[in-house]
Amino acid sequence: MKHLDYDYVIIGSGFGGSVSAFRLSEKGYRVLIIEKGKWFKAEDFPKTNWNLKKWLWFPKSGFYGFFKMTFLNHATILSGVGVGGGSLTYANTLPVPKKEFFNSGSWANLNKWENKLKPFYNIAYKMLGASTNPKLYEADLTIKKIAKDIGKETHFKAAKVGIYFGEAGKTVKDPYFKGKGPDRTGCTHCGACMTGCRYNAKNTLDKNYLYLAQQLGAEIIAEKEVYNVSPIGEKDGSEGYKIDYKLRVGKKKINTVTAEGVIFSGGVMGTVPLLLELKEASLPNLSNCVGKNVRTNNESLLLLTSTNKNSKDYSRGLAIGSVLQTDKNSHLEPVRYGEGSSFFRLLTVPIIHNKFAIIRFLGIIGVILKHPLRLIKTIFTKNYAKRTTVLLFMQTLDSTLQIKRGKLTRMKSVKESGEKPNAFISEALALGKKFGKLVSGIPFANITDVLLGTPTTAHILGGSVMGKDKNSGVIDKNCMVFGYKNMMVCDGSIISANPGVNPSLTITAITEYAMSKIPKKGI
Repeated sequence: MKHLDYDYVIIGSGFGGSVSAFRLSEKGYRVLIIEKGKWFKAEDFPKTNWNLKKWLWFPKSGFYGFFKMTFLNHATILSGVGVGGGSLTYANTLPVPKKEFFNSGSWANLNKWENKLKPFYNIAYKMLGASTNPKLYEADLTIKKIAKDIGKETHFKAAKVGIYFGEAGKTVKDPYFKGKGPDRTGCTHCGACMTGCRYNAKNTLDKNYLYLAQQLGAEIIAEKEVYNVSPIGEKDGSEGYKIDYKLRVGKKKINTVTAEGVIFSGGVMGTVPLLLELKEASLPNLSNCVGKNVRTNNESLLLLTSTNKNSKDYSRGLAIGSVLQTDKNSHLEPVRYGEGSSFFRLLTVPIIHNKFAIIRFLGIIGVILKHPLRLIKTIFTKNYAKRTTVLLFMQTLDSTLQIKRGKLTRMKSVKESGEKPNAFISEALALGKKFGKLVSGIPFANITDVLLGTPTTAHILGGSVMGKDKNSGVIDKNCMVFGYKNMMVCDGSIISANPGVNPSLTITAITEYAMSKIPKKGI
């Protein structure tokens, strides 16, 4: 295989791609990462999410930011784009799922996953610099009050997060990797984690896995979009692959590299549509399960803005600084944006729970008539981010979708099993109303949630799940693609059950496990 350009080409640089790059480089392989998003430095991140060109990913309008919104039939998907993938915009939380996750879904009988993955969760914690949030702020303290009110005070705790705390604003030499990593700066608790950390405190992947991979020779090229992967010679890929990519997203000029192996790591919104296209073209041996078993973490996002005259500052703290386990299947997290980031006020309306759209529309009018002053204060306040808390409610209850190629759009979703994703979770609304009473706020949600009944999720999972064979999954228990040699998937699309919690740590741990199965080069 010496005539090939690389040993592995990795498509995407999120949690799966970055782990793969580092571990393969450690084992002596020549690695290239191709990322369609930009390479961001601290000074490149926007001060607020009103700077749409720096924040939003919408290339057709010339927006090359790191935050992407995808509208499917059954859900609105929030995801990350750029070198570091979702780590650039995620809320840093690193929870381990409960036992049920490891014993359900298409992967359940392939391994004793809870025991098998335990050491790899520990490795992921270390690599991502996980530590417990040392300080709670107003949004966290309000959730703590709710916990006490519902008799769940012992189920409230500070979140475990991937942030360097140290001394606020003080820069020190690498505190994680014995000096091999970059300098780090103590967190200022500004609340702007999800619009990009401008203070060098967030443990994004370009500061750990990707940084270390580069020291070992891995190459990263940004603003390049892979559109074709085809076997060289033998149709099973045993002689390697040709990878074609556009020199800039949306442009026709192309380049080609070759590699012995390929790893798809573009996340559900990158990997699944690409595999669906390739199955109809250069990779026909892919499983018919591509695009199936897609999950949304069964979640609800509510926004509440305090209208109290002397409102406290709810933007201070971490993006997510605490978590409340409300029952065995559900938990609640307070989410914040930094001061000035109030773009989402344009996309939200008061939430009304009803299965009929016309009733929901009339209900919104009813809220306007009943609480006109409170609505005016909510919508036109100058300090929206400082007054607003997003409540993220997630459940382990399971249902699945299938993503297919659309005729008018690149993707469409269809209902697969269980109840279709629902924007109206009664437990979430009840908790939202409790929070609202404490801050004199009305629960809002995204327009699509309320008018269409489709939820918004930052945790789309599945579509390339594990199975015992090609008829039950896209990959085997080691993330190897059925039907092809030296081809893997390592990203959120491999998650084969509903974790019910933020999935970044789990993607990292499973990829660590998969990489442990690959021998050192030459062995």
